[in-house]
Amino acid sequence: MVTVGMKIPWTIQMSSFHAMLVVFLVLSCFRVEICYGQAGGGDGDGAVAAPPPEQEDCDGIFLSYQFTSREKELPHVKNVSAQAWAFKSEATILNAGSTELKAWKMYIGFQHREILVATEGALLLDGGDLPAALGTKGATFVGNPMTDLKTMIDTAGDYTQIQTKIMFKGTQFGLGTKATPMPKSISLVNDGFKCPNARIRGKNTMFVCCKKDPKFKAKKIEKTKFMPKQYGDLSITYDVLQTFANNYLAQVTIDNNHPLGRLDHWNITWEWMKGEFINNMRGAYTHKKDSTECLYGMAGKFYKDLDFSQVMNCEKRPVITDLPADRKDDPKVGKLPRCCRNGTILPGLMDKSQSQSIFQLQVFKLPPDDNRTALTPPQKWKINGALNPSYKCGPPIRIDPTQFPDPSGLQATSASVASWQVVCNITKPPVPRCCVSFSAYYSDSVVPCSTCACGCKTTETGKCSPRAPAMLLPAEALLVPFANRTEKAKAWAKIKHYDVPNKLPCPDNCGVSLNWHIDSDYSNGWTARLTLFNWGNDPFQDWYTAVKMNKAYQDYENVYSFNGTRMEKEVNSTIMFTGLKGLNYLIGIKNGSDPKKNPMVPGKLQSMISFKKKHFHNIDIKAGEGFPTKVLFNGEECAIPKRSLPLMIISNAKFYLQLQEDGCLCTEADKEICMSDATVISRPVHTRTLR
Repeated sequence: MVTVGMKIPWTIQMSSFHAMLVVFLVLSCFRVEICYGQAGGGDGDGAVAAPPPEQEDCDGIFLSYQFTSREKELPHVKNVSAQAWAFKSEATILNAGSTELKAWKMYIGFQHREILVATEGALLLDGGDLPAALGTKGATFVGNPMTDLKTMIDTAGDYTQIQTKIMFKGTQFGLGTKATPMPKSISLVNDGFKCPNARIRGKNTMFVCCKKDPKFKAKKIEKTKFMPKQYGDLSITYDVLQTFANNYLAQVTIDNNHPLGRLDHWNITWEWMKGEFINNMRGAYTHKKDSTECLYGMAGKFYKDLDFSQVMNCEKRPVITDLPADRKDDPKVGKLPRCCRNGTILPGLMDKSQSQSIFQLQVFKLPPDDNRTALTPPQKWKINGALNPSYKCGPPIRIDPTQFPDPSGLQATSASVASWQVVCNITKPPVPRCCVSFSAYYSDSVVPCSTCACGCKTTETGKCSPRAPAMLLPAEALLVPFANRTEKAKAWAKIKHYDVPNKLPCPDNCGVSLNWHIDSDYSNGWTARLTLFNWGNDPFQDWYTAVKMNKAYQDYENVYSFNGTRMEKEVNSTIMFTGLKGLNYLIGIKNGSDPKKNPMVPGKLQSMISFKKKHFHNIDIKAGEGFPTKVLFNGEECAIPKRSLPLMIISNAKFYLQLQEDGCLCTEADKEICMSDATVISRPVHTRTLR
């Protein structure tokens, strides 16, 4: 009995154990099947949220934005619109189409004065730094590190290759406690796609399916493995020429494609994404040579035997500039074609051989990228010059390897290991750095550069008025610095009976100014005089200026002390002027003959320009049609006085010289604007008897 009693419970226990084991295995298999189905890729990483129903019907690129959470930030204020909230959200881009999406770009219409503090999976298209104030205009994002999205067909439904997510973290303002702040819209910015209005599901999810635009006609280009090379005002190519386990040799090529674009003393900067540092360079150098960040960082731990005193730069954001011309043949840092020009890159129209700049750098990497094929280009590129156009650069886009002539001299080509292109385009700067004044033979007064044309310093606005219109001047006042013009302007106003504001206008604060003077007008032609003034200390070598003339463009005849070129194909209605040999150097400001008595003298160049009246014989010079509508100096657009063209009006055997300036007689169209300023003169500026 005892033996039997001992065996029965054991049998029962074993049967129960087997039954439980079978149930456990069945349930486990059932759970694994569910994970595979949800993940869509069978990788068993875990369950993911069910996709939105609309995604199943999308035959294109499916975009979604989900608001996650927000929390009230200090300080707590009663004004709802001024209250700051910390928010989190995420966006998803899924390629549900049948063609690969290269270099995706997604626009999110943030509208609650968002300040973006951190992103994961994307960067701002303009390469801006974080935190970034987005205001109410929204922002466009590009992939980092995942820039391309393959198709389900090519990847067997691998979501890790066809979908990417962007995580956002930042601050926003306004809306009540219960509100859900959503963007105005979301869309795909890539060429050839069309997005309908985004739809909202629930309170916190927005989505849209963008499809290929059937009306879009893509340019016929050779099919490439990567993105085709794009056109931009400035094109920067980052070529990896040689690669080793823990470092590589790269070459940076800067090409100026804009007919009026230019760079002087260029500075280029970027941001390393994975702890890289520059060991040495040829053709350029970094402003700061400091190995501190390497010694006390991850590089110092990994490269224990490396002499960091010889390392060029360890900064995350190095600032790089061109070498001076005397280093061109230096065997250590020079000996590169198209390098060492002191940072000057000219338009191809002026000199094709000087429209490109090249430098090389040896880049050291850190784990886990310590292998030959782990190559990551730097991000957030920026480039600027001394007095040049403002450029905004996009992200680096992978392109087909660049082809180079074989160094052996044979008729063969060699290719880079990998290549990326950064496209930079000219943008209008918030504040110009040059300005224009107007004058004419039929007017005693010069319309000077506008008040604060190139910005006003906070320290000077208390002593002068940034809103007061610039005072009219006698012609000789253009030759002296602004500080020495005050007495001349007051005396001129007294002679001409002009009103003088109680608080005098602030200066224009421009380093370069140009004067366009109408010199004569006759039956079959007219002439103008262009004068350049350099108020800065630095000279300008190989300078150029361009003027847009509208009607007068076709009748341009000649320029006598400069070189002149009509830019018929490059820029509409624009004439380009450059210096003759020996006159291509605009010197800086210098002391007068007697520094104690005489004011400083600006660098100055001048030439007469003649026009015919063949195409537009009825051009009205005295009505202002002889003045340029746009002026550029070294590629930088200069500030032109608003409503400031010397005009002539004939009435009752007299003509009135009228300056449509804020401080002068107003036309009916400008009356409302003019009368808003208490300093407006409500009488003709000058009268003469018409003979």
